Amino acid sequence: MSKKKNEKSDSFKRPAGCSGRERINMLCNRIGLLSGNDKHLMKMYIENENTFRQIAYLTGVNEVTVARRIQRITKRLLDDAYITCLSNRHNLTHLDMEIAHDYFLEGLSQMKISNNRKCTRYIVRKTLKKIHSLISVESSQ
Repeated sequence: MSKKKNEKSDSFKRPAGCSGRERINMLCNRIGLLSGNDKHLMKMYIENENTFRQIAYLTGVNEVTVARRIQRITKRLLDDAYITCLSNRHNLTHLDMEIAHDYFLEGLSQMKISNNRKCTRYIVRKTLKKIHSLISVESSQ
């Protein structure tokens, strides 16, 4: 693996005991991992500093729905599961990485992933089990 790939994945690592400012910086760095509406929503919230009420007005969605959605996205972005996959991508296939992205970042169910990726639920389950074991080995080190 090249040095550049290592530097990119290491830049996403969470510092031990990170403060609120560090968490915001981490979110800003990881927004690029998102796609579609989730990315636009987080950019409006973090980069443009819009309130939930402003975002709800602009998107035509209830304010509480916007708040919950941002909370879920933030939780997924701060979770290091997908970052661990990125740093260990040499152990994973392209399909494995796509499944990890769908599951850990997009928050899709195994059923939706299997439908979107045109593979069986068995393959999705097997891949996620492989990824979870990789994550547990990484976290124990």
